[in-house]
Amino acid sequence: MTLSPDHPLKDGRTAQSPLITAYRGGRPNQHPIWFMRQAGRSLPEYRAAREGYGMLESCLKPELAAEITLQPVRRHGVDAGIFFSDIVIPLKLAGVGVDIVPGVGPVLEKPIRTPDDVAALPRIDDAIFAPIREAVRIAVEELGTTPLIGFAGAPFTVAAYMVEGRPSRDHLGPRTMMHGDPATWQALMEWTADASGRFLRAQIEAGASAGQLFDSWAGSLGLEDYRRSAAPYSSRALDHVRDLGAPLVHFGTGTSELLGAMYEVGVDAVGVDYRLPIQEANRRLGGRVVLQGNIDPALLAAPWNVLEAHVREIVRQGASAPGHVINLGHGVPPETDPGVLTRLVELVHSI
Repeated sequence: MTLSPDHPLKDGRTAQSPLITAYRGGRPNQHPIWFMRQAGRSLPEYRAAREGYGMLESCLKPELAAEITLQPVRRHGVDAGIFFSDIVIPLKLAGVGVDIVPGVGPVLEKPIRTPDDVAALPRIDDAIFAPIREAVRIAVEELGTTPLIGFAGAPFTVAAYMVEGRPSRDHLGPRTMMHGDPATWQALMEWTADASGRFLRAQIEAGASAGQLFDSWAGSLGLEDYRRSAAPYSSRALDHVRDLGAPLVHFGTGTSELLGAMYEVGVDAVGVDYRLPIQEANRRLGGRVVLQGNIDPALLAAPWNVLEAHVREIVRQGASAPGHVINLGHGVPPETDPGVLTRLVELVHSI
């Protein structure tokens, strides 16, 4: 299947944009930049829009999710919107008991830890993603020539939440299941891969021009464990969208040792977190992979001359890669001054 003729990648709106050009290994006329977590608590308009709504409720109200997606594009002039949602939305829509607890994160009513738990997971029907498709449609209509990036959680990260039942520092539960009960692990990972893949497909079909898979907790794995027990399922998630032809990005935190394996799941670009210099990431990937990143979020609160020097160096190093999209090496901290982000976009566009 291919995208509809009125999709932004097909009708001329976004295919030649700086972001999509860079993701496809081209050299656009300006450096593209966007920020992970650009739609969020750093913006006063976000806090106003979210007032009275829980996180997952906000994600499932199409007009509200679209508005929050658009806010940083209007304010900062970034080169992409990132769809406002959450990696556990597919679970919520499927009927799994989960909520985002303020100050904690995703918490499941009942962790998924046994073969029976996995077997009882609901079957996912694509119809559940109707509010996601509608939110994307609304956002894309206003974005015009600015591309929207769809996103989903990588299966390992989603499964880690499901096994632990809440955020964890060391992810002992999923790592124990991975080795101690590989059959249950496989069944759980297949379910999460299909949930995330269908979630991402709904976004791209509805108008997103690219897709990013977030593997927030993959850094807790060694390379061999990642290759054997996580990467095949990330590839399975992406299999749901490969036929659509939208550029695909893979990002994880603490994954400097996994970059090659993350690329090998079959993506167009790899996100680099703030721990590894861009030029070293490029060397490890053989100079053949489009890179995204990797401004250190801690420097957003540093004096401007320090931040500017840091960003100019990242842009300089990124020139060695086949393509480079400037981003943070993690998400925007909630206490960030929005004016700094706007100024940062202006700086990158001026180089």
